[in-house]
Amino acid sequence: MTSSASERPETPADRQESSLRSDPVDQLPKSWNPGEVETELYQGWVDAGYFEADPSSGKPPYSIVLPPPNVTGSLHMGHALDHTLMDALSRRKRMLGFEVLWLPGMDHAGIATQSVVEKQLAVDGKTKEDFGRELFIDKVWDWKRESGGTILGQMRRIGDGVDWNRERFTMDDGLSEAVQTMFKRMYDDGLIYRAERLVNWSPVLQTAISDIEVKFEDVEGELVSLRYGSLKDDEPHVVVATTRVETMLGDTAVAVHPDDERYKHLIGTTLEHPFTGRQIPIIADDYVDPEFGTGAVKITPAHDPNDFEMGLRHNLPMPTIMDKTGTIADTGTEFDGLDRFDARVKVREALAAQGRVVAEKRPYLHSVGHSERSGESIEPRLSLQWWVKVDGLAKAAGDAVRNGDTVIHPASQEPRWFAWVDNMHDWCISRQLWWGHRIPIWYGPDGESVCLGPGETAPEGWEQDPDVLDTWFSSGLWPFSTMGWPAATDELAKFYPTSVLVTGYDILFFWVARMMMFGTYVSSDASLNAGETPGKVPFKDLFLHGLVRDQFGKKMSKSKGNGIDPLDWVDRFGADALRFTLARGANPGADLSVGEDHAQSSRNFANKLFNATKFALMNGAAPAELPARVELTDADRWILDRLDHVRAEVDTAFERFEFSKACEALYHFAWDEVCDWYLEIAKVQLADESHVESTRAVLGNVLDALLRLLHPVIPFVTETLWKVLTGGESVVVAAWPDASGDAADPVAAQRISDMQKLITEVRRFRSDQGLKPSQKVAAQLVGIEAADLARQVPATRALAKLTDPDADFTATASVEVRLSNATVTVELDTSGTVDLVAERARLVKDLAAAEKELAQTTGKLGNDAFLAKAPDAVVDKIRSRQQIATEEIARIAARLETMGQ
Repeated sequence: MTSSASERPETPADRQESSLRSDPVDQLPKSWNPGEVETELYQGWVDAGYFEADPSSGKPPYSIVLPPPNVTGSLHMGHALDHTLMDALSRRKRMLGFEVLWLPGMDHAGIATQSVVEKQLAVDGKTKEDFGRELFIDKVWDWKRESGGTILGQMRRIGDGVDWNRERFTMDDGLSEAVQTMFKRMYDDGLIYRAERLVNWSPVLQTAISDIEVKFEDVEGELVSLRYGSLKDDEPHVVVATTRVETMLGDTAVAVHPDDERYKHLIGTTLEHPFTGRQIPIIADDYVDPEFGTGAVKITPAHDPNDFEMGLRHNLPMPTIMDKTGTIADTGTEFDGLDRFDARVKVREALAAQGRVVAEKRPYLHSVGHSERSGESIEPRLSLQWWVKVDGLAKAAGDAVRNGDTVIHPASQEPRWFAWVDNMHDWCISRQLWWGHRIPIWYGPDGESVCLGPGETAPEGWEQDPDVLDTWFSSGLWPFSTMGWPAATDELAKFYPTSVLVTGYDILFFWVARMMMFGTYVSSDASLNAGETPGKVPFKDLFLHGLVRDQFGKKMSKSKGNGIDPLDWVDRFGADALRFTLARGANPGADLSVGEDHAQSSRNFANKLFNATKFALMNGAAPAELPARVELTDADRWILDRLDHVRAEVDTAFERFEFSKACEALYHFAWDEVCDWYLEIAKVQLADESHVESTRAVLGNVLDALLRLLHPVIPFVTETLWKVLTGGESVVVAAWPDASGDAADPVAAQRISDMQKLITEVRRFRSDQGLKPSQKVAAQLVGIEAADLARQVPATRALAKLTDPDADFTATASVEVRLSNATVTVELDTSGTVDLVAERARLVKDLAAAEKELAQTTGKLGNDAFLAKAPDAVVDKIRSRQQIATEEIARIAARLETMGQ
């Protein structure tokens, strides 16, 4: 009876073929090319469900909500930093055994999104009014489905481990219900009211805009001094100055300080307005600075924030002199119908014709607020809007930090937080847009009004308020609305309050403050108290990182042309390089500067890891149970102890949100200690049969732990290497490395430190002698036993490229190295290894170059005119070059002297 192929005995050839097929190295590409693997790796993680959160899990919860990017947005460097840090925190906590929810989503971005669609309509000569409100909103939804959310695909490119099944949008039905619920509760509690107040008005967008959408820029304008009252110096008059002379059409008073002797006799009198005929009273107010200008200021309550407050104090009339387009209107003057900028010229000319322009200063540099969205200068304008009364809400948000319910990292940002929330003004929440959450107030035919909650309907014939809510209102509910509030959901019970909010310090006052106000306001809600801990705050930790700047520390901007597209770096260097560059520069609250050199360095780091792991695999390294510590070499014990130390350092840094420290510790451990030292020592140990298996195990274990420690920041290369090294399912769901529990071996550490110093000094001497790095030189190691380095001799000789001396050995040079407990003298025979003539010629040439450099730098530093104009950074760089040149001259001269020159 013949046996089948499956039944025949395995032959040596079979075993060899099987070994070849299962060789781990064959599972790796020849070199690390991130673009070939990143997309497939990421989709594999998503398909495996690694990022999905289970609210029924018994694991401790860890939750982060993604600061929702605008639906119109695309990934910029600030986003990339945000996302890298959140992903690193999430991945590490998942490896530590937490049930992690990182919840993604987008903001409907009222102004930005409506503007995009309106511009598309304008191409065909259409406006939103041509379609009406409902059809226009349908078109915005169409745009959102077809073109919105570009950034979500870009998030996948950089490896965001978010739970895509829970993706939310601020205009989703559930979030809309949350918005309507919150509005009604606050309205019923008397916290939302309607009033005519001063707002930031955009004449182009024809809506009120928030403070965060106003950017102040210095512009060249004019300062006009004009005269109210008599044109005769000996008759009652007052001179005031303004950069916006057209607003004098809305002047209703002139203010002076009550103690200003120049004007005391005029307080309470009136002067005639030169165009409207209104009688303008002269009032006294402590706000006026008598030392500034003439000590008198014009008051236009409807078009200036400070004037508005003064108008309230003195019960002044507040005529609005511009319509919503920025056109002069309802003044009853010849200027009605003029654009505000044209009116500025015409009013000044008319005043000059009357002899009322006392002085003009052009150009006059002053700061003017501009709309971030449309670019035009904003107009402070009195307008009927909806407001949130913030006094109590802001106090609760401040107390949450004072009481430690929410901890701000870094603590240095706390004073800014308190300065803001303790002095917050009521919040304008209405916008004159069509796209957004419409204000749930309905008006009856006889002037009645009612606020409707979810599921409630208005009586027939009633009309809804046309305005929509500020985008910050809905995004302020984001931490709990995305988890199902106002319903009491399993997600809220498990994951709320969220663990940490990661965001830039630049929106501390806007988005963060609103989330804190809303979170503390609804803290008694049963849906937020379903868990063991009351939902007093929306997040327990608030980590504020800095801004990403270019390599010269300049703020990135389109106008400067110094912006960096993070996706360009992903294409060129890989997602890991982008992430490591950003995380390595991220210190709490501090800005970080990045450039292409940083990205290339990070790419080199990924390559270094790849090559090191590939070498280890080629030599049979794999994680395994280690022999007893006494059976390990000094180098083995040293690297394992260093791993323990670095793991603890990384843990501490992560818990303190010190990403830069964590990355620096891992970078130097991986590159300087594992790759530059232990791998080189391992090559020597692998050639010794008595150390082969233990070296493979130590190397495998160290790389296994190192890849896991690095995974949160550089997930793609670590996943590729870890799976091959360990045969594990995925490093995404691997356990975070634990401490070994072994006591550190200071003796082994000292021996390795002494060996490193000895090798480094010999290498430096060889370099000074002009020896090639690969050139081997015979040498005697005198005093090596006294230095307690006898067991390090093989590695020392291998790494310093020193061979054993033969019978004819004659020392021609020596290096003395003072170590921790003895001096070792390395006697070398360099005869025949150096071409003295060529070496002298090279040194003479190098000396001339160094002397030229010294002369040039000394000349610049001695030039007073240059020093007066050059930036400090340039001067410091030249001083550094001068110092290097000085040291190089001394080094070369000493070398030539030893050669007999």
